[in-house]
Amino acid sequence: MKKYIVRLSRQERKSLKSLVSSGKGPARMFARACSLLKADVGEGGPGWPDEKIAEALDVTVQTIERVRKQLVEEGLEEVLSRRPYVLKLSRKNLDGYAKAHLIALACRDPQGIHPPELAIIG
Repeated sequence: MKKYIVRLSRQERKSLKSLVSSGKGPARMFARACSLLKADVGEGGPGWPDEKIAEALDVTVQTIERVRKQLVEEGLEEVLSRRPYVLKLSRKNLDGYAKAHLIALACRDPQGIHPPELAIIG
C-alpha cells in the first residue's frame, strides 16, 4: 500500500496542466509535473500505478515514489523547483613531502623511538 498519496486540488491540476502544455522549462520539471498528474487519485485524476507512470515517462519507480513523497512532505512548489547547486569538494592529493611524512609515521618503531631512514628512489 502506498504511503504517500497524491490528491491534487483543481487549481494544482490546472497549473500543472498549463505548465506541461507551455513547453517552457527544464525537462526535470516536466517529468515531475506529468508524474504528479498521472498519480493523482483525487477527483478527475487518473490514479495510475507507479509502474505504469514509470514506464510511460521512462523513469524508475523509485523516482515516482520520491516525487510523491516530496509532494506530500514539502508541497508542490518544492517538487517543481530546482535545488541550489552545492559544490562538492574533491579529495586533496598528497604532495611528495606529505607522502614521505605519512610513510615515515606508518613505518615508525612501535616503541616510538625513531622512524627509519627514508630511501628516496629515482
